[in-house]
Amino acid sequence: MNREVLRRLNAERAARRACVVVTDTGTGESRLVREGEADADPLGGAMRAALLSGRSGFVADRPALFLNVHLPPPRFVIVGAVHISQALAPMAMAAGFRVTVLDPRQAFATPERFRNVRLLAEWPDVALAREPLDAFTAVAAVTHDPKIDDTPLIEALKAGCFYVGALGSRKTHAKRIDRLGEAGLPAELTSRIEAPIGLDIGAATPAEIAVAVLASAIRALRRRAVEATAFA
Repeated sequence: MNREVLRRLNAERAARRACVVVTDTGTGESRLVREGEADADPLGGAMRAALLSGRSGFVADRPALFLNVHLPPPRFVIVGAVHISQALAPMAMAAGFRVTVLDPRQAFATPERFRNVRLLAEWPDVALAREPLDAFTAVAAVTHDPKIDDTPLIEALKAGCFYVGALGSRKTHAKRIDRLGEAGLPAELTSRIEAPIGLDIGAATPAEIAVAVLASAIRALRRRAVEATAFA
């Protein structure tokens, strides 16, 4: 890998953007392709498959070419230190997500309730100003409290997070959509919120809902658009 490709790779890593380094094993030449450029590349089909799976490997019909995939570690921000979160956080960590539970209610966000889980007992606008969301982050808002849930949902949609889900009935969600619309978000963005949250598996208990949410987030990660569109 030449110095310029390495420089670009380090820049993409620092910005938490996905990319592929294509190396010709016969000549040693390499080039970097950002995720958003993959579809227009001559190797677009192979690159897209590699980016979605996260697996590096040789190109099937071009065996001299090796695709080295670089994906940011996926994050999972769970808004609300509730019973669902207690089940979801360790499951998501086991699945390879870097998990943060965010809740300003210090009576809920306690180390005793969330052992070995990263907790931020502060208001979402404060936390997200310091740690912005991005396209490789999943967000699940589960407090039922608009004062806590709405800001992370707005920021998640603006950032193009690959998964955005919110707990609540259809009636509750309709009111939520109205609030987010009044906040300036267009319908094409608010329609991305999964509500009711999680895959429809008939989940009834907090642990079952957590399974449904994690499954839906993993599906979204593996089927995401090559480059999510952020809202300016």
